[in-house]
Amino acid sequence: MRIGLPKEIKNHEYRVGLTPASVRELCAHGHQVLVQSGAGAAIGLSDAQYQAAGAQLASNAAEVFEQSDMIVKVKEPQPQECAMLRAGQILYTYLHLAPDPEQTDALIRSGAICIAYETITGPGGGLPLLAPMSEVAGRMSIQAGAAHLEKSKGGMGVLLGGVPGVPAAHCVILGAGVVGTHALQMAVGMGAQVTVLDKNVDRLRQLDLIFGNRIQTVYSTVDSVEQAVLDADLVIGGVLIPGAAAPKLVTRAMVAQMKKGAVLVDVAIDQGGCFETSHATTHAEPTFMVDGVVHYCVANMPGAVARTSTFALNNATIGHAVALADKGWKQALKDNPHLKNGLNVAAGKVTYEAVAQALNHPYVAVDSLLA
Repeated sequence: MRIGLPKEIKNHEYRVGLTPASVRELCAHGHQVLVQSGAGAAIGLSDAQYQAAGAQLASNAAEVFEQSDMIVKVKEPQPQECAMLRAGQILYTYLHLAPDPEQTDALIRSGAICIAYETITGPGGGLPLLAPMSEVAGRMSIQAGAAHLEKSKGGMGVLLGGVPGVPAAHCVILGAGVVGTHALQMAVGMGAQVTVLDKNVDRLRQLDLIFGNRIQTVYSTVDSVEQAVLDADLVIGGVLIPGAAAPKLVTRAMVAQMKKGAVLVDVAIDQGGCFETSHATTHAEPTFMVDGVVHYCVANMPGAVARTSTFALNNATIGHAVALADKGWKQALKDNPHLKNGLNVAAGKVTYEAVAQALNHPYVAVDSLLA
């Protein structure tokens, strides 16, 4: 199979879908890899390194899309990239379709086989291809939140960890999954007062055993979320329903009652966001204000630490990339039910139920396409 690696074109997106080591792995399995020149240059991965790993170079993205059987990316295809996809071509990347009807419609029209990193499951029931970026985003959320609490960036002028004689800021974390846990580690390490909310009491027990009285764990209800958010200086939104739009846990009315200069960091923005007032922003213009509250809603947060993120992502994605190339998409999905869960759109049909429900499309079961 010929695998194509285009350069990412989303705003301030410097990650790359394949490292030279991943290219070498695919070549070792007898496949060809076509890399757009400069695809990894921004993070120190040169064309020469890709060529040494066995790749061929293409001068532009159009060449890569035209000549490849499978496209490997990081972020969802932009409109001009969707237009280059063709029927039967495999697209293997993050998609986040539930809040994005335009992209979904474009992928349906393309007829391509679209496999989303974020809905591929693992043997333990987790989301192993989403986890590394959730780890990065969770840790970054505290860095971003702490920075934007500064007065010069619109915040209330509070140091997250405080100093002797002055209380630390109150950091509220919504969701105790991968994002929440990594945000929690950073916030505790920086000395913040931390409250974490979740509906999974067993998970809250685990965190209590680890962190003890350094954190407060609270069962998540409408009332407890409101109480925590209104007392917060920094709120991290890290909730996820796999493949579906994120629930709006913090309403506009709650935001209006928050402290002026408080900061909201919406890590769930890729799935539509968990604050009612959120809309996606970019690294170029990361924040906006609503009712005096700073909103940080960058849709590709890990792109800011692109080298770390690229290597972490490739650790998780390369195994399935090799399987898709070795077996073809149908056999690879038949052999691996976890990979099968990644198929979101195929041959003009929506094959992931949560996406179909969110966007009011007919749902077609994957097995009917594999028969």
